[in-house]
Amino acid sequence: MKIYPYKRLSRPIALRVTSVSLTLPDRTREPLDTSAYSTQEQAVALGVAGHAEWVSATIGLSATLPPGADAPDAAWTDLRVLAVLTDGETNVRTSTVLTRDTENGRDWSGSLDVLRDDHLSRASISAYAVGKVDGVPGRSITETDRSWVVDTVSDEPVRGLRLDVLKASFSKSSREWLRAYADAPWLVDTTARVPTVYVNTDIDGIVGLLDSNGAGVESKVRDLLVAQMSTDVWTAVFHGAIGDLEVEPGGGPVFPTDWQGEVLREMLPDVVPGVHVEEALRQVHHRRTGDSGWGELQTRIHYAAVRRADAAKAVGFMIRSLERTKRESET
Repeated sequence: MKIYPYKRLSRPIALRVTSVSLTLPDRTREPLDTSAYSTQEQAVALGVAGHAEWVSATIGLSATLPPGADAPDAAWTDLRVLAVLTDGETNVRTSTVLTRDTENGRDWSGSLDVLRDDHLSRASISAYAVGKVDGVPGRSITETDRSWVVDTVSDEPVRGLRLDVLKASFSKSSREWLRAYADAPWLVDTTARVPTVYVNTDIDGIVGLLDSNGAGVESKVRDLLVAQMSTDVWTAVFHGAIGDLEVEPGGGPVFPTDWQGEVLREMLPDVVPGVHVEEALRQVHHRRTGDSGWGELQTRIHYAAVRRADAAKAVGFMIRSLERTKRESET
């Protein structure tokens, strides 16, 4: 949680996407329908139209400031609202100034351009209200508490963790580093642009089981295997995200803007319950880089991963299926 040496608004800006359109190589523009963005997920999918060669996208935005932004006794003047697009992977940051819809109203709107060549996969859009405070211009008054995710390749507007799953013979792989793990059923690579799960085809039957559509005990075994794999994935991506944080000059950690940020925001409420995610991030970072506390936190991290993998449900289904099979064999 940041501390500011001046008065600010305590409530966040509400940011919405109102429209999305693509500019194609022939300079024509193609408006996308509402399936390209989800208000619930707060995500935009620019691959929904199936155009791999689009040049840029224009995203319409609407931002609503909380009450008090224009109060007569406000500690700031020269109020402005900006939308900022950030891509931590390509280190691109662009902004646009929004326009007030009506005089003295709290709604501001505008559009922001996303250049295809500037992004590999995901970026994020946030809104900021800034003003002059104590004679200093450009000071932050409030901002969004949750960014919109802009996925430049996906055809589905979801903000959750996106993975690549690849099948490979670890012992014969062209990726030399995989050969050292020939007896592992799967591995998670968090150094890739998108977290990647490698499934070892050398393990007899694993691919067939994962790809099966069978019923009965077989389906429950598959679900249990997937739950175990998912637990490993969530644990690995959390450690990958927390181990690669940028740090402010004062020593505080900065929330990532790509998949690492999504992982942290998803898991931190279970890792450090009862506090805001920014404070939770600060505590976890302090424990990881400090002299103590990191080992004790591993149980909470594993618990958070187990919850997201629905492992308890998979185990319960498996036990009930075995009990049913046993009863049927005894009759």
